[in-house]
Amino acid sequence: MKINRRNRKWIIGGAALLLTATPGFALFGIGEIVFDPTSYANLVSQLTTIETQYNMLKNNIEHFSIKQQWQTTLNAMKNANVRNMFGETNGMTVALNTNSPAASTTAWTAATVPVNGTTATYLAAQTPGSTQLSELAMIEASDSVSPDCLTAVGQYRAGRTQNAAANNSLASDQLDGSTATNSEVEQLNLLNAADAQKVSEMQSQGVLQACLASEMAVSNMEQRNAAAMDLNTAAYVAQQRSADDTSAASEGNTWDSYLP
Repeated sequence: MKINRRNRKWIIGGAALLLTATPGFALFGIGEIVFDPTSYANLVSQLTTIETQYNMLKNNIEHFSIKQQWQTTLNAMKNANVRNMFGETNGMTVALNTNSPAASTTAWTAATVPVNGTTATYLAAQTPGSTQLSELAMIEASDSVSPDCLTAVGQYRAGRTQNAAANNSLASDQLDGSTATNSEVEQLNLLNAADAQKVSEMQSQGVLQACLASEMAVSNMEQRNAAAMDLNTAAYVAQQRSADDTSAASEGNTWDSYLP
């Protein structure tokens, strides 16, 4: 079959058009399987980006080693050692260093002045609101609060000593840069452990703060009673001066109960 020159030009032009119009072409002569170089290049680029991100995240998780900048020191508390020359502080050292309510009560009783039997008989004749019973109320409140505060201090000291090993172990793992402690699960466990220790410390601090508030209440009671007594005394003096003239012109009516 002969192909004239004109037809040959059309065939060559059509073939060139087919070869340059699309990047996809059939493989092995099978029309259904098409290879697209542009799509393949985009896919390779995406896979490269994903691999880079993966390696970066993996390196951050397993090899995050620059941690010493976060290192802190847990200051150890010195144990209290109270002198006891004649038994006046029996139990005080134990109370301040251990969780011992019995030692706290013993120490407070030994270190304070008791209300004796004669005073108790005198106070029995007083009425609530009097100066004497107000002072007794302050003493009784202090006797209740102060031993608890001694116990709280001792409990906190004992807890710090008891938890020192756990705190040091947690700090060591948190600052460790090896792969053994830097997996995602391990890091989450360390965060949970740190939060648990924080809660325990806050609870212990809460007990101490409650103790301070109680002691402040007793101290305020003393100041309040002293201020009330001053006001009552001033009012009594003013009343007596009004009723009994203390000038030299009235010497015939001597006042022998004058309060300056």
